[in-house]
Amino acid sequence: MPNPVEMINRAGIEARALTALLRAGAIGGSSPAKTVEILRTLRAFGPFGAAVHLAAIRHGDAPAITDERGDLTYAEFDELINRLANALLDLGLKPGDGIAMLVKNHRAPLVVGFAASRAGLRSLWLNTSFSARQATEVCEREGVDLLIHDDEFSAVLSGVEPRYGKFAIDVSGRTTDALDDLIASGSPELPAAPAKPGRIVLLTSGTTGTPKGAPRADPKGFAIPGGVLERMPMRSGEVTVMGPPLFHGTGLLLGLLAISVGNRLVLRTKFDPKQMLADIDQYKASTICVVPVMLQRIVELGPDVVGQYDTSSLKCAFTAGSQLPAAVSAQVSELIGDVIYNLYGSTEVSVATIATPTDVREQPTSVGRPTLGVRVKIFNDSGQELPQGQTGRIFVGTTSPFEGYTGGGGKDIINGLMATGDVGHFDPQGRLYIDGRDDEMIVSGGENVFPREVEELLVTHPAIADAAVLGAEDDSFGQRLRAFVVLKPGETLDAAAVQEFVKDNLARYKSPRDVLFLDELPRNPTGKVLKRELAQL
Repeated sequence: MPNPVEMINRAGIEARALTALLRAGAIGGSSPAKTVEILRTLRAFGPFGAAVHLAAIRHGDAPAITDERGDLTYAEFDELINRLANALLDLGLKPGDGIAMLVKNHRAPLVVGFAASRAGLRSLWLNTSFSARQATEVCEREGVDLLIHDDEFSAVLSGVEPRYGKFAIDVSGRTTDALDDLIASGSPELPAAPAKPGRIVLLTSGTTGTPKGAPRADPKGFAIPGGVLERMPMRSGEVTVMGPPLFHGTGLLLGLLAISVGNRLVLRTKFDPKQMLADIDQYKASTICVVPVMLQRIVELGPDVVGQYDTSSLKCAFTAGSQLPAAVSAQVSELIGDVIYNLYGSTEVSVATIATPTDVREQPTSVGRPTLGVRVKIFNDSGQELPQGQTGRIFVGTTSPFEGYTGGGGKDIINGLMATGDVGHFDPQGRLYIDGRDDEMIVSGGENVFPREVEELLVTHPAIADAAVLGAEDDSFGQRLRAFVVLKPGETLDAAAVQEFVKDNLARYKSPRDVLFLDELPRNPTGKVLKRELAQL
């Protein structure tokens, strides 16, 4: 029998979430007839499968997507989704079957993802940096029945032969492609409601091994979108410019929020800092979605270049996915204003905390406070909760818990809270700080060092553009710190200067014994440094 206290708490969370959604314009303002249709569609297809149809009911003639192919209204977007959902069912796919996508940022992944959910299918969002071996391995493990891909990835997918075939996309739209033909063959009417809405399968970042599938059913409430919209100023009828790939949880979350409030969503197949600034200027964007390295690329353009674009419409630079250096956030504030909303979460736990511009200004290394309906606690290795200020393992509990990896296994659980794989601490104001990964702690000469603190310092050096730190085996000290440094154009620096800079600002044992200079750090498409590749250098 449900706990009455938990039921009351959950009701309060949902009430706050609905208030945030109403304020943002995601709900409300519809006629009685439209409200009935909205409720019927939600019940039939769930929040994800219904999202675009709900937006089409309320914002049918408004622009939904702008990409290399041009503009798409919400009514046109919704019709494409209906046609594809019906075409997939006509091919013979059954509820629970899997569709994989290997695509860059344009309309197709959203059309495919929404259509799959509307037809009761699983949608697997593949990483565009996959090798042929990785793509084949993941598709076999996840059970892919049909594959949709940009034509540039044909060679990568040569070893994958799903039973319903592969459909290639011409991103430019200069010719009618296989996906266009498939869509055109389907009925424009809403398909019959599936027994259960489809599932989304996102992949973990894979920075330490083969990416794992992390399936998510439709959430049973509105706490996640409500919790984000309660913090950030996204409103109906505005414009959102997307930076990260949509297969990344951050990109997909912000894309869904933009659609839910009837924003125009601007998509580009490749991130370019000048193009993003131009899009903000041209479309008077209020929100951009970025990973920290994208903000870094923007500030590297310098004030003269950034100043050529009108960014006064921007209210929110929503960032997540990797460490946001304090130096970068300070530069963004100086160039563009106090617009950073820094999210902490993961594929497994979804949204955990968000730092507002006030948090970023006051404590730039924090990731803010827990969002609506989220519990965050710090435990030691024995599973005991630690007091404020002490560093330990971060555990998160949400209203939409992760159900385990498709290949088996999961994360450590304590009292219903899941391990994130990070270590951190809280400050007296309840803000969370990420001190590092729990598997990245370096023990050098008996002293514990987390690379993040040293990395944060290194990028404040006027000659250093980027840096990463990890441990290496050492006969005398057990482990030693090894720093990988990228210099700014035209700058010179030697290893001794790097080491002295660290010694002048941190404890001497945190100074790296090795310093390697690189042209750039290896990163995945979501901006995370691939430390397994650095370890091989």
